[in-house]
Amino acid sequence: MKVIAINGSPNRSGGTYHSLKAVCNALERNGATTEILHVGDQTFHGCKACGGCSKNKNRQCVLGDGFNGLASKIFEADGIIIGSPVHFSGMSGVLKTFLDRLFYVSTANGNLFYQKVGAAIASVRRSGGVATVDGLNHYLQYSGMLMPASNYWNVVHGNGGDQVLRDEEGMQTMDLLGENMAWMLRLRQIGQNANPPAAPKKVYMSFIRD
Repeated sequence: MKVIAINGSPNRSGGTYHSLKAVCNALERNGATTEILHVGDQTFHGCKACGGCSKNKNRQCVLGDGFNGLASKIFEADGIIIGSPVHFSGMSGVLKTFLDRLFYVSTANGNLFYQKVGAAIASVRRSGGVATVDGLNHYLQYSGMLMPASNYWNVVHGNGGDQVLRDEEGMQTMDLLGENMAWMLRLRQIGQNANPPAAPKKVYMSFIRD
């Protein structure tokens, strides 16, 4: 079981990192291997809607800015965790750009995340965490991912750095999220022999009539 955690914070070792690390520690206790990819301090072009990934179907974006090396690791994982700081009650701008392209390429290549396990977490000083997690969950839900829960919203509080480690309730939320995610990954492995529903061909409809 391989899980990739995506750190969307510009701070490599800030609250988002420590929150993701808490989830990864629980996953590793339960036999999973984890890796944290730091994307929040990088520069990515926004999706240009060029359709290149739909045409080539090689699991790659045609824009050459370091995106594909990270995306290839994520596509091979059994599960992903998306972590973001809270910027104006939403995810970081760099993370939004990265996820737009990541999930666009996935969709163009037959939905590479379908029925994989996915979770989202936010690290926040005061408020806006639930709104941020909701925005992150949109990607997971759109892709038909299996989403484990914890015993509260997946938000940890602290003013940067390792302050989040003092949020005992938040850390318990992250730990239980990792436990439940590991359990769901094991269930997914077992369920592969139980004829899981195949991904249907996506229906696209416009409400504009000629």
